[in-house]
Amino acid sequence: MKDLSFYRGKKVFVTGHTGFKGSWLCQILKQVGAEVTGYALEPLSKPNLFQIADIAKGMHSEIGDVRDFSHLREVFMKARPEVVFHLAAQPIVIRSYEEPVLTYETNVMGTVNVLECVRWTKSVKSFLNVTTDKVYENKEWAWGYRENEPLDGYDPYSNSKSCSELVTHSYKKSFFADGRCAISTARAGNVIGGGDFSENRIVPDCIRATVSGKAIEVRNPYSTRPYQHVLEPLYAYLLIAQAQYEDGKYADWYNVGPDECDCVTTGELADIFCRQWGDGVAWKNVSVVGPHEANFLKLDCSKIKSRLGWKPRWHIREALGETAAWAKAWQQDENMAEFMKAQIEKFVHE
Repeated sequence: MKDLSFYRGKKVFVTGHTGFKGSWLCQILKQVGAEVTGYALEPLSKPNLFQIADIAKGMHSEIGDVRDFSHLREVFMKARPEVVFHLAAQPIVIRSYEEPVLTYETNVMGTVNVLECVRWTKSVKSFLNVTTDKVYENKEWAWGYRENEPLDGYDPYSNSKSCSELVTHSYKKSFFADGRCAISTARAGNVIGGGDFSENRIVPDCIRATVSGKAIEVRNPYSTRPYQHVLEPLYAYLLIAQAQYEDGKYADWYNVGPDECDCVTTGELADIFCRQWGDGVAWKNVSVVGPHEANFLKLDCSKIKSRLGWKPRWHIREALGETAAWAKAWQQDENMAEFMKAQIEKFVHE
């Protein structure tokens, strides 16, 4: 994993490390020899990737809430990290309609608390806030949003992430203008991959239905989203954090999404999944009127491609194939920590 040798021996802090993305990120960092500290709530789903793959092994895992500033700062002071990845969030759109206060407290004040810890921890040289493609004011147009488009997410989740971006911008200008710590945000599209057990997400729903022998129910088959394998944005996050650590001119706001050919409708995604899984699985349309969700969303990722040389590696069929392979391996009681290591090695070296 020579591409990520920068992280060998680095002290890295990851918020949200018990979640889907956080678990994969910690596995990568451990694999390249980083000294990792994670801070997050207990995993929300049962089962969950964090426990299945024994992510806590080989790192310091602290259970805590990003809304608890005193505890968070105490852990920061002990860890003395050099690089911080902020992934902790309430990430589900539908849940944000049900619990908007929790969503704003976690996604906005949680970001404030983490940035305060960064401000008072002089060892931190690179900070990346992971947000979402949904931060933009979505006008349902056919071209991708660029980083200079207006931020104004519609639903409480998307809007709270827009606020998280603005908080980060303010802290960068107010407290880090001296360049002591480089600060960026990364706005990623929808991710898929092995070990995501979240509710109301298309691929986990596909896997749950398939494993239980039921037809797959697709809620919004005509909505277009930029789907990518979870390793795609994680690799981009690692590149951003490294680049700005080494040269502050790379600190910026970055879109991270798939190529045009991988922006597919939810129905098309379900079609590809069924073909990848095999065994005659199928899906059905169960469209219902529910809370507002965007119908069309796409990112322009020219900036990160031109400035950092990043580009997607796995197209949607490969991404779904690797996801299905992970799910089948888990069903067969394979060692999922080793399976993850192998997928990471395959991704990095292809």
